[in-house]
Amino acid sequence: MKAVILAAGYGTRLQRDVEADCSGKVAHLAGRAKPLLQVGRCALISHWVHALTSSGCVDCIYVITNALYHAAFTEWAAQFTNVKILSDQTRSNDERLGAVACLQLTVKHFNIEDHVVVIGGDTLFKEDFSLGEVQQKFADVRVKSEDGCLLLSYQCKDEETRKYGILEVDGDLRVLCMKEKPLPSETKSRRACPCFYVFSKNTLPLLDMFLEQKKNAPIEEKDAPGNFVSWLIPRKPVYVHEISGRFDVGNLSSYIECDLYFREKLQDVTSYMV
Repeated sequence: MKAVILAAGYGTRLQRDVEADCSGKVAHLAGRAKPLLQVGRCALISHWVHALTSSGCVDCIYVITNALYHAAFTEWAAQFTNVKILSDQTRSNDERLGAVACLQLTVKHFNIEDHVVVIGGDTLFKEDFSLGEVQQKFADVRVKSEDGCLLLSYQCKDEETRKYGILEVDGDLRVLCMKEKPLPSETKSRRACPCFYVFSKNTLPLLDMFLEQKKNAPIEEKDAPGNFVSWLIPRKPVYVHEISGRFDVGNLSSYIECDLYFREKLQDVTSYMV
């Protein structure tokens, strides 16, 4: 199995917050990619590399970034032997390819013909999350169907449904549909879906089909990876693995909250997410 970490975003919300802060306490965050921000003892993305490596669930980790941050990611990756960096060649948010196109580019560039774990580079999970459990659940899914894919979900609050993709599932935890940012009244489900997907190798060719269908669509329809997941659900068997929650580093306040937790409350660094 391979891992692809999506890190080609420009962190516009976070950078806007940093620029607006007058205290000077967060000036060191200016112009830095979110996945490379220090979270506790190391960069946010390093938590993933340590966990993916320790769990043994993948044999290579691919990180796709942009031309603006490519040098910084290359310097960071020098400490690891199983990480490869790819640039999408864009230099601004207006030029961005979108997450789905970045995933497709990574698959083609590295000729990936294996199952793929796709991870959002600005996301971490709570301490009860285990890559080992995910690997076992994916194996169980593939017993049901060799084309089976796996998503994560956690319970969100009523007022949070409008912020996330919400999954509706059957009694076997197979996903029936994903509703994008619905009103609480539009679905009984409160299953939020973070950017962590396990795609079977047979699913990867569908990236081309999706992007061909969306070639004239606005970038927003190709940017959020959940749009591909929503499109995939009627076409392949997709199941859910339940987790308790996540850290989503979107703006300055969420970054500060995440960093503080990892500095003061993380119980066991060596086993985190393994």
